Amino acid sequence: MEITQKVIMVSGAARGMGAAIAKKFYNEGWCVSLGMRRSQIPAWATDKERVLIGHYDALDTTTEASWVDSTISHFGHINAVVANAGIGIWKNIIDINEDEMDDLLDVHIKSPRRLVKAAWEQLVACGSGRVVMIGSLSSKRVYDSDSGPYAVSKFATLALAHSIRHTGFEYGIRATVICPGFVKTDMVEGMMPELNMTPPEEIARVAHFLVTSPNEVSISEIPVNCRAEESY
Repeated sequence: MEITQKVIMVSGAARGMGAAIAKKFYNEGWCVSLGMRRSQIPAWATDKERVLIGHYDALDTTTEASWVDSTISHFGHINAVVANAGIGIWKNIIDINEDEMDDLLDVHIKSPRRLVKAAWEQLVACGSGRVVMIGSLSSKRVYDSDSGPYAVSKFATLALAHSIRHTGFEYGIRATVICPGFVKTDMVEGMMPELNMTPPEEIARVAHFLVTSPNEVSISEIPVNCRAEESY
């Protein structure tokens, strides 16, 4: 089915920031391809022709290309990719085991790279391809000991976005990493209950601004915080 509307892929779209980002673009008239480990049609997706559920698992190296292929087959093209899928493992850099460290690196670096690579021809072809990586303020600093390994992987997410921006700039591709602090999602449920965390809908609003900005606006990173830290 050939679609004339713009098409965005959002990984980790079943909940949290991914779900909020997908809903924001859907409400703005975009077609959305939702990357999920389990098929789940959102309640807000009333126009089924503008929504595709794609199987995506960041720990399965085959799913990035197959999801991209199904998106192209369904909609005909791709304009933007949001690499949102993430995991949290809260151990210090000495105690974390090899499998856990590998999972952090696979989910936050290797899988997003494969996803963007699979969609690259489409992003180049449209002349204004957009890539948004969901990083973290842990892409900018190590908050504490138990967030160290997470920060290592998210620092690399930042470098990945910069690398994509440099590689695709001449083709009109713009890449940005959004670096949120505490966002009110189930990933941080129970942490710091007294803190007035950033709603995921606000991260979605930032993502929409980035993706819809013209080629003359290149923003490499956006820190987003719900409290006053020294530098963010």
